[in-house]
Amino acid sequence: MRKKLIIFGGIIVVGLITALTVFNPSSGDEGIALFANAEQGDFIVEVTTTGELSAEKSTNILGPIQAREYNIRQLVIQNIVDEGTTVSQGDFVAQLDNGELYDKIQAEADNVDKELTAFENAKLDTALTLRGERDKLINLDYQIAEKELQLEQSQYEPPATIKKYKNELEKLKRDKERSIENYSLKSKQAVAKMSDQSFRLNRVRDRYKKMQNLLSDFTIKAPQAGMVIYAKGFDGNRIGPGSQISTWAPTVATLPDLSSMISTTYINEVDIRKVKRGQEVELGLDAFPEKRLTGTVIRVASVGQQNPNSDAKVFEVTVRVREKDRDLRPAMTTSNLIITQKLDSVVHVPLECLHVYNDSINYVIKRNGTLQEVKVGLTNSNDAVIEMGVEASDVLYLSMPANMEGKEPNLIAELDGTRQQKYEINEGGLEDEEEWLNRDGTPMSPQQIERMKSFGITSPADMREKMKSFGRGGGQRPSGGGRQGGKPKSGASATTTTSGQPSK
Repeated sequence: MRKKLIIFGGIIVVGLITALTVFNPSSGDEGIALFANAEQGDFIVEVTTTGELSAEKSTNILGPIQAREYNIRQLVIQNIVDEGTTVSQGDFVAQLDNGELYDKIQAEADNVDKELTAFENAKLDTALTLRGERDKLINLDYQIAEKELQLEQSQYEPPATIKKYKNELEKLKRDKERSIENYSLKSKQAVAKMSDQSFRLNRVRDRYKKMQNLLSDFTIKAPQAGMVIYAKGFDGNRIGPGSQISTWAPTVATLPDLSSMISTTYINEVDIRKVKRGQEVELGLDAFPEKRLTGTVIRVASVGQQNPNSDAKVFEVTVRVREKDRDLRPAMTTSNLIITQKLDSVVHVPLECLHVYNDSINYVIKRNGTLQEVKVGLTNSNDAVIEMGVEASDVLYLSMPANMEGKEPNLIAELDGTRQQKYEINEGGLEDEEEWLNRDGTPMSPQQIERMKSFGITSPADMREKMKSFGRGGGQRPSGGGRQGGKPKSGASATTTTSGQPSK
């Protein structure tokens, strides 16, 4: 038993010694260092973001628009078919609460009765008034006939009496003429009054009839065949049973044309300048990871909007999907990779190969241990274009190897006088405080800006001051990943990243 324990302990010791020998970086020049080859080929600069599928064209299923004519402002959905249901023309889609309309119909019925009573009263009033005027004319005719007879019989009366009878007869004739005029005016007045009462009665009757007909519009049916997709309310959420819709925007659901789909996405204000109409887009679907689609940017918003999830401003971008696929459905989440720029036959290396010396010199470490300055061009989320300093097929370290202390990079003579131009004072004597800029003058990506802020650098001016002080104090990087004293430091370069948001 003791012999077995001794053998087992010896095996453990040998294993520990072997592990320390293999995994100790100082045990060899390379240890477990990783390498990458500088490659020459096409280089793509992209903006990556997420979007939501929708139909480019669709038919809206509307509630009763006429309801607002009767002071109904909000409609409540009592019942609606499940989203995604395929319907034919005339099929039931939703039922709206018509309780408020019923109350208004009852009130309108009372108005009809009231106007009908007013119409009958007006008819009786005008009949009585005109009958009185006609009786008055008849009485005047009798009086005139009596006065004429009296005048004929007064031929033997004194002249004064005869003249009196003549004056009375003339007065009666004038009264008749005025009565005839009054009768004509009152007849016209009666016609106007009855016309007004008739109009009022017909108006409330017509309104009552329309309100009764409107009841059927509270049962919403499909205007054509298609798949029912719920509309969104003013709060951006999809409606459903119990939701309210406005009579000024009474869309209950839509019937999308699935033959032409678009992806709507939002690009942050830092990257929107790179996005243009006509750019190619590669799309993926969260629901179908194996599917790869292509598209084209067809619309870029000119005015930004507030991102509800942060303080950033975003711009709406619309992408038309080229492919037609039965699996595509509205509201599916898409990953959109917008190709903003494409370079042919350039040398590029992984971002992990880039390091910075004294906050001004970008360099790489070749396999033979040489530190070589490089001129970095465009970058994306994974690689960077190397314009000078590296050739295709050069083997480079992916991380800082051991025993690099005290080494300085081999400089490129053509770059003399161009380093740290970003920190020089401009003609106006003020530093550019408007944008977060990398060393080559191009804007930083949102990820770089967030990284700076996480270390307490709150503004571009603050960043420049810290860069200057770090340079005087030994060149420590804001990320804290390097060494002081002008020694080489590892980590990705702080040069410009022109890519969009990082891929998921």
